Amino acid sequence: MLRENITSVGHHFLIGLRPLPVLDDHDRALLTDLRPAGAILFKSNFRHDLPYEAWLESHARLIAAIREATGRARMFIAIDHEGGRVCRTPPPITRFSYAARWAQQSAKVGRAMGRELASLGINLSFAPVLDIHTNPKNPVIGTRAFGQTPEAVIAAALPFIEAMQSEKVLACGKHFPGHGDTSIDSHLGLPSQPLGLEALRARELKPFVAAIKAGLSMIMTSHILYPSIDSETPVTLSRRFLTGILREELGFVGVAISDDIGMGAMKDVFDRPESAVRLLESGCDMVMVCAHFTDSGRARGFAQAIVTAINEGRLDPELLTRSRARIEALLARVETNEVHMLPESTFRAHASAGPLFEAATVEIV
Repeated sequence: MLRENITSVGHHFLIGLRPLPVLDDHDRALLTDLRPAGAILFKSNFRHDLPYEAWLESHARLIAAIREATGRARMFIAIDHEGGRVCRTPPPITRFSYAARWAQQSAKVGRAMGRELASLGINLSFAPVLDIHTNPKNPVIGTRAFGQTPEAVIAAALPFIEAMQSEKVLACGKHFPGHGDTSIDSHLGLPSQPLGLEALRARELKPFVAAIKAGLSMIMTSHILYPSIDSETPVTLSRRFLTGILREELGFVGVAISDDIGMGAMKDVFDRPESAVRLLESGCDMVMVCAHFTDSGRARGFAQAIVTAINEGRLDPELLTRSRARIEALLARVETNEVHMLPESTFRAHASAGPLFEAATVEIV
């Protein structure tokens, strides 16, 4: 009975796999029990010790196993693929530099990224960063952002989104309402920002407004506290932000997904499974549970808390109906990309689309 119950709310989850290039029994059982709407891949889910043809064969088996275990006709196969150190894939997938370095060539890079990701069976990339690089001491955004003004970010982000999506890979703008002015890395702790709503409207929100008007259909929330706007609740759980501002004020009708709830900023908050209920009540649609910072198996407890809240009448059924409709509408549009090799000529052409990155990548950013 438990499997049937949590499966009924699986569409509200996106799951990260354990750090293996194969689907282990833990992940297989979780995907089968929960049937999440998506899975996200990280660096350790690829073979980096094999030539292209060999690691691609291994990768194709992993994608097939994920789809089989989840049992969904359509699902999100996601990745963080921004450029710079935020690159999970082995060669010859093109490693572009940070977004700030190719802002003037964002359409070319977006198209190249989209084509290469689609060839890996990926249909959702958590890019572009819509943050504005305004704090030189920011430890986590910096040149991941396209620029230092709203106008610069908008000018690069919109062509990037259009180009990547033209290659059948969905874009997700992040990190709402803006992570560029923080001085704490939310992977490690909870940033608190003194900005008021008028200040956000004048700067941080502008790229999100522009992307929403251009049709962006997925946005990732940030784990940031804005005490002058919501004194107690980080954005990911804030109805003030996600319903009042994102949906009612900015008119966003797409899917809102949390950043990984295992990150340091959410460490204490998501120790309680009931937080998953609060997340849905805020206006967020999907909770991301990855394996790097926490046990992804905790998603079962989160799902059960949602089911219990539904059964006890504590969770508004109309809210859930609207949320599910947003997720299903997006799943109906997303492509099921099949894994296939690209010719060497494609990678040669892509190498000239924008500046490349030579240093080491990271497991999580």
